[in-house]
Amino acid sequence: MSNPSQRPAGRSFLIDAFKAAGCLLIVLHHLAFYGPMSDVVATGWPSVVNWLYDHGRLAVQFFLVCAGFLTAGSLARYESLTLSEALKLAWQRYLRLAIPLLAALSFTVLVSEWVRPDFAHASLSAPPDWGQALAHIGLMQHVLKLEALSAGIWYVAIDLQLYAMTLFCLVVVRAWPRKQSARSGVDWADAMRCMLWLGLVCASLWWWNLDTDLDDWGVYFWGSYGLGLLAWEARRFIRSGGSEGQLRSGMVGALMVLVGGVAWWLEPRTRIALAWSVAALLMAAPEAWLWGQAVGVSRWRSALEWLSGVSYSVFLIHFGVSLAVSAAVTVYWPDALWANVLGVLVSVLLSLLLGGLLCRWVERQPPTVWRWWFWVVAFKASVALALFMNPVA
Repeated sequence: MSNPSQRPAGRSFLIDAFKAAGCLLIVLHHLAFYGPMSDVVATGWPSVVNWLYDHGRLAVQFFLVCAGFLTAGSLARYESLTLSEALKLAWQRYLRLAIPLLAALSFTVLVSEWVRPDFAHASLSAPPDWGQALAHIGLMQHVLKLEALSAGIWYVAIDLQLYAMTLFCLVVVRAWPRKQSARSGVDWADAMRCMLWLGLVCASLWWWNLDTDLDDWGVYFWGSYGLGLLAWEARRFIRSGGSEGQLRSGMVGALMVLVGGVAWWLEPRTRIALAWSVAALLMAAPEAWLWGQAVGVSRWRSALEWLSGVSYSVFLIHFGVSLAVSAAVTVYWPDALWANVLGVLVSVLLSLLLGGLLCRWVERQPPTVWRWWFWVVAFKASVALALFMNPVA
């Protein structure tokens, strides 16, 4: 168990930096990937658009590693969990993820039908049906091989799966017979938890992540997420103080190097190298940089913290915003370079604005069952309206 007095109060500067950068990169990646504005912009800046198209998705690794790191910290007060406790935590996680998602999907579905008559483009999903809507409420759309109603929402389902896997590890720790001697000086729960996480990281990086057919399941991404979990554990050992803490932290670091090296030897993957680098930085960075004391207080740091705080809502809302802007630009200035560049910038700025509003009015509100029901009904109403607007569907 970590001692709260050993950790500075406030936000982690490095976590905020990774989340803010990842948020902007994902928005720009989707603008480059789905077009059509990026097709015109590419005539002026082909290398920039091509890089965002090919490599912008690597920002997902920022979110995976940071999510693992933050999850380990939030669950640090639990040495183990009963099954009922784990199910309760998983349900709370689902509510926190699903409520803003349903709000954003309600917006995106209506925008899609609004622009459909004048915007015949491949980025526009087909009109929804009721089974598809139900799958989105349960975060099962990709597992059931159904078309997603917005870009990138596969990550929401993966995040829930990864969190559930982490909780399952704590349930296993509780159920496993304890055979260590109290004189060994080793905390049994800590050791068991780390071994489970490490074993899953190895299985993911050395096996599951090599099979792209598994990319709708959390096991495919556990390698990156688990590296974040292990980075937090290594840092906790350092904070515990003494040579023993340094030794345990060094052992975790050495194992991370070994695991990453074997993964690279099996198949070089840039995404895994990036995830390993982020985890290593979170593990080894000085406290002054992790918590930002070396940076001080400034306007740009405040902006970084704000963007990090609204990153999930921006991630959810940006696709609907880009559809509306793309449709307008395509109708009025389809081939004008200046208009399409301006459209990309407007899409980013409007995504930040509406993401901030979504975060304030929905994401940061208490995630109660009643609020979930409200947005389930709102989402179903948006689907019904979409079917009314497009009766052929």
